[in-house]
Amino acid sequence: MTGQTAEALTPSGSPPPKKNAMDRFIDGIEWIAAGFVGLVAADIFISVMLRYFFNYAIPDGYDFGRLFLGILIFWGIAATSYRGAHITVDLLWESVGPKHKRMIDVFATLVLLLVVTVQTIMLFDKVVQTRAQNVLTYDLQLPTWPFFLVAWLGDVAAVVLIAVRTFRLVFNPQSVNEEHTTDPVE
Repeated sequence: MTGQTAEALTPSGSPPPKKNAMDRFIDGIEWIAAGFVGLVAADIFISVMLRYFFNYAIPDGYDFGRLFLGILIFWGIAATSYRGAHITVDLLWESVGPKHKRMIDVFATLVLLLVVTVQTIMLFDKVVQTRAQNVLTYDLQLPTWPFFLVAWLGDVAAVVLIAVRTFRLVFNPQSVNEEHTTDPVE
């Protein structure tokens, strides 16, 4: 090999294409979602260890756990929606040609965009209501609306990424999921 490592090369042996701003934004969304996975795991681990070894509970540990989990869910939706890495059943898709596969992909992504957009509007209403009602955590009396706001931002990121995926499926289909092809699980 020349001066490049094996990790820096694509399967075809050529260097990967430079990432544009949108690809870096997409990678950032995925890192944020991964960070929340770590945060939820740390919260659970620390809570269990403190409770088991020291008979001590983190104040508002339950509230933080459920709020972080809600944030994780919405940022996870953002991360999986663009890559198409969520669970799918492709019985019809597998049996048609490339032109119809693309049509099915565009239609499915448009439906997903519609559903997640409506969900984002409804979640924004929940953020506003939670702030107006001054909903607080049990022990520390912290407002919960900032957690709902971070979750809503994850949903907004999902809408943006699904819109980008739709645009790319229509105008540049080879740029979608090029390095994320998966083999079927057998």
